[in-house]
Amino acid sequence: MSDHENAAASGSKLTLAAVERFLMAASMGILCLLTMANVLVRYFTDISFAFTEEISVALLVVMALVGTAHAFATNHHISIGYLVEGNAALKALAGRFAILCSLLMFGLLTWYGTSMAWDDYRFEVTSPSLGVPQWWYTVWLPLLSLLIVLRLLALLWRGAK
Repeated sequence: MSDHENAAASGSKLTLAAVERFLMAASMGILCLLTMANVLVRYFTDISFAFTEEISVALLVVMALVGTAHAFATNHHISIGYLVEGNAALKALAGRFAILCSLLMFGLLTWYGTSMAWDDYRFEVTSPSLGVPQWWYTVWLPLLSLLIVLRLLALLWRGAK
């Protein structure tokens, strides 16, 4: 068993991976409950819970970004290895190149997401359905993108050792 599996099995320490798994499960559970409530209310009444779509989209973004961070950390991200399977040196080079490209993309997403969230806060933009401040939703994009950047940097650091 790996250290990660031993820690998870014993329950002795709270790891970032455990927090990520909890956040993914919680967002999926809340998303399922909201969707089921919306379906039931629409089926039995003439009322629509359309406003829950804002919350559902925000939960999907959180779930996708936390899942991405977790996938990078546990090396379960999508990769195409057909061209590099036979050559270990090429595989390592392609892996580092993929991490650097991902770092660039999520770094830009962090930068521009921060700008977007700041603009939403500064200009007091409200969400269309619920009328709550839009930055409540948009702030999670740069924060979770930064988490992915940190996970990628840790992956590069582990690979360099």
